[in-house]
Amino acid sequence: MRAFEAVGRHMSFTAGAQALTVSQSAMSRHVSSLEQLLGKPLFERGTQGLRLTPAGEALLPVVSKCLDRMEETINTVRSARDERRPLRVHVPPSLLYQTMLPLLRDFHAAHPDIRIDVTTSNGIGLPPGHLDMAIVFDRPGVDDKVTDLLRMVRVAPLCSPSTAALHQGKPIEAFLTDAELLHMKLDGEPRGLLWSSYADQQRLALDTANGMAFDTMFSAVRYAMAAGGVVLADIDMYADEIAAGLLVMPFERIGTDGFGYYLKTHAEDLADPAVLLFREWVIAHFASGATSAPLALSA
Repeated sequence: MRAFEAVGRHMSFTAGAQALTVSQSAMSRHVSSLEQLLGKPLFERGTQGLRLTPAGEALLPVVSKCLDRMEETINTVRSARDERRPLRVHVPPSLLYQTMLPLLRDFHAAHPDIRIDVTTSNGIGLPPGHLDMAIVFDRPGVDDKVTDLLRMVRVAPLCSPSTAALHQGKPIEAFLTDAELLHMKLDGEPRGLLWSSYADQQRLALDTANGMAFDTMFSAVRYAMAAGGVVLADIDMYADEIAAGLLVMPFERIGTDGFGYYLKTHAEDLADPAVLLFREWVIAHFASGATSAPLALSA
């Protein structure tokens, strides 16, 4: 298994052998033995190098994760530490800052024995790396993870009261043409993806190529509140700011472009009480429809 994982990680028998400090012929024998045991090839060996077969693609991430878990457990036993490993949880940045920080605080207060390591990245779908659970921003899809829909995203153009007053009386197309559009960039996606999708859905002729772009919706919204411009934002995530008059929704033109927030978990991890507890906690929070006041952030 270790030989297969090393070769699959490096996609090379030579590099895998170097990583494990064994001979290339030994690596080849180990992988061949595993293939004989399974009765299926794990690699396609060609002139352009190695490629995983469907069986190899299915087996590699499971083997990698199991070996990592074994190593973590062995290191814990060696150091005589009587503590659980932390849960590795991914949360998109704007959801983390606006919604999840107080939720994580409350969960930690209720379950101080469960440690959580939080990572964030601004893309669509699952990020790379070894994770126990991930909240992702994505459209519906099918994969090998246990997937729970937390909520679908509803967006609308939002701006400061002064920006709305500056363009008062204009129809929505003229309003958005004359105001500066603020963008949220998504890793690996076109710059104006979200505005373009909204314009298509609302049948608006907009030039979505211009305007300032930010790496998080949180930053774009803060800029709209302080400096101007119009941001296409999640109206449920920023319901408190809208209710307080810090943000204005000039038009009741709410879009649903198919994106939502999903919680993804490995099926085999549901046997872990900490994973199960955190999953139930997150699902219950979103099911209640409650909004969490964001934690105060220093300037």
